[in-house]
Amino acid sequence: MGKAETLGLGFRLVVVLVVGCLCREAVGSGFVKYETGSGVVEGKLNVHLVAHSHDDVGWLKTVDQYYVGSNNSIQGACVENTLDSVVESLVRDPNRKFVFAEMAFFQRWWLTQSPGIQALVRKLVDAGQLEFVNGGWCMHDEATTHYIDMIDQTTLGHRAIKAQFNKTPRAGWQIDPFGHSAVQAYLLTAELGFDSVHFARIDYQDRAKRKEDKSLEVIWRGSKTFGSSSQIFANAFPVHYNPPPGFHFEVFEDVVPVQIHNENLKHHVKTNGWQPWRSCCKKI
Repeated sequence: MGKAETLGLGFRLVVVLVVGCLCREAVGSGFVKYETGSGVVEGKLNVHLVAHSHDDVGWLKTVDQYYVGSNNSIQGACVENTLDSVVESLVRDPNRKFVFAEMAFFQRWWLTQSPGIQALVRKLVDAGQLEFVNGGWCMHDEATTHYIDMIDQTTLGHRAIKAQFNKTPRAGWQIDPFGHSAVQAYLLTAELGFDSVHFARIDYQDRAKRKEDKSLEVIWRGSKTFGSSSQIFANAFPVHYNPPPGFHFEVFEDVVPVQIHNENLKHHVKTNGWQPWRSCCKKI
């Protein structure tokens, strides 16, 4: 694997989190409005935030329990509520974006929605606010799963997306499998026409070294036979796929929320909670 070249002005930082934008501006009434507009600001540290969920198609609970939110004594999770609230939030603000991966859950949710909600979701997809990543029926394992099963379940999900939205996923999203294979890199990302693949689980020593030498982002050539035609931009997360410590964005965290405003922003930048952001930042 070789290092990816990064082009641009100022600072660039790519972070995958479930968070809201922190930039705000004062208005005449004395209240503060969150500035959620997109676009690069010259001379500033530009942070790219991607809101997402991770929904196991069966793990500690059954698929049905995960979807409806039952048996929460084992794990608090309700995918149906996630999708309901995501659609509502995206409609409220056209600058918001969300990515979703597991078609096993989305298709179950989709088939129970009214024609009006389905039409609304199609508009969100067409506008780029809701995007499907990976797009398989589930996020398959890369070690024990046979490649035919990987192809079949990915095809099932992609056919559903194509039939309902006439869209094709652009990014591989393998954030939870324990290890990553060359077959996934070339056959189920590059050969699918993806422009990137993103994952979280790598060896802790490998992650530490890559954070140190700024090689979390690489060009991965998954097949010697197919050469450059099989290569894909690969991005390993600087931390796990949950938000970094210090922000307290998770609903189930029993902590006092962080208060951020212009007067204390520099202080928060210097605290350990912001260290994961700085560790993957590159100055061009």
